[in-house]
Amino acid sequence: METIIVHPSKSQEKAVIAFLEALKVPFEKKEEQLPPHVLEGIKRGQEDFRAGRTVTLDEFKQIRTIGKNI
Repeated sequence: METIIVHPSKSQEKAVIAFLEALKVPFEKKEEQLPPHVLEGIKRGQEDFRAGRTVTLDEFKQIRTIGKNI
């Protein structure tokens, strides 16, 4: 037996489940929670964004390049 992992959006989830049930394909649904440190990092990033602490992709690339040359 082979395992296939899919990551449907909420709107796609019902269709995927209906498809698997129609074909009588056994499946299991798992709800996974992100680790607390990841959730905290996301929260900090959202707060930084709201506070205007952002850089463009080009600025990030430049900062990253400078860091490699030090």
